[in-house]
Amino acid sequence: MKTLVTGAAGFIGSHLAEQLLADGHEVTGIDAFTDYYDPALKGANVAPLLDRSGFRLIEGDLLRCDLRSALDGCEVVYHQAAQPGVRASWGDDFRLYLERNLWATQRLLEAIRQQPVRKLVFASSSSVYGDAERYPTAESDRPQPISPYGVTKLAGEHLCLAYAVSYGVPVVALRYFTVYGPHQRPDMAFSRFIRAVMEGDEITVYGDGKQTRDFTYVENVVEANVAACAAPKAPGETVNIACGDRVTIAGLANMIGEIAGHVVEPKLKPARAADVRHSLADITKAQDTIGYRVRVNLQEGLERTVEYYRGRGRKKGR
Repeated sequence: MKTLVTGAAGFIGSHLAEQLLADGHEVTGIDAFTDYYDPALKGANVAPLLDRSGFRLIEGDLLRCDLRSALDGCEVVYHQAAQPGVRASWGDDFRLYLERNLWATQRLLEAIRQQPVRKLVFASSSSVYGDAERYPTAESDRPQPISPYGVTKLAGEHLCLAYAVSYGVPVVALRYFTVYGPHQRPDMAFSRFIRAVMEGDEITVYGDGKQTRDFTYVENVVEANVAACAAPKAPGETVNIACGDRVTIAGLANMIGEIAGHVVEPKLKPARAADVRHSLADITKAQDTIGYRVRVNLQEGLERTVEYYRGRGRKKGR
């Protein structure tokens, strides 16, 4: 099967492209290598794929590249590309979120309208819920994003639904809950915590440390994308992808310290704007509609992630 992965050099996109190749599919990847974080890290993510049979990389912006050519012969599109970051979405940079999360998505949907595919899987976010009305939070609960980033992801879902209803675009939106694992962005809590512990530095936690998150290992997210592609019941649906469990941020820091063998006391700083207090997903719909199952729990996921950073440290040491 020929597939298209947008954001293929990013955290989730690179993992997904690797799995699709391992499953025997052809993959065309698109990535703009934007500078939200060091583009060299994205280059490192995608480098192992460049010599793989069946992989083609288009270095380009979804707002400008030839999507007709990119979609030629594709059966499935995994739309992972987006401008990330809750805190950075305020102020003048909101323009980037409008362009990269909405306009780019609309342009892709228009291209698919002209060149139909069997399935479009859209990467959304738990940020659409904001401080949810109840926990665990189900897809039927009212979205109420409290960040501009969350607003654009919810609007992206509505765009997808509009094209599904009006033009029959077979789209599924997956709401990811706090994804972590190897290749994660350096600004994310997992990356910061693990680097700090391994280097013997203090861990900085914003807020009182009692806020909770439903953390999702990247392998679970990759499998959810593949399952959403295969599921006959999924088109037009919005689905939570998470573990259905949660831990406090302070507890997470302690778990990382125990795994790394260097327990440290978190240093607390004031909470930041748009940080939700809690997140916890109801994943019943994902289980029922796409056959989603949690393959990697938090303990195992943390162990794998810490080992990845250890390996990177050894390579640097050489």
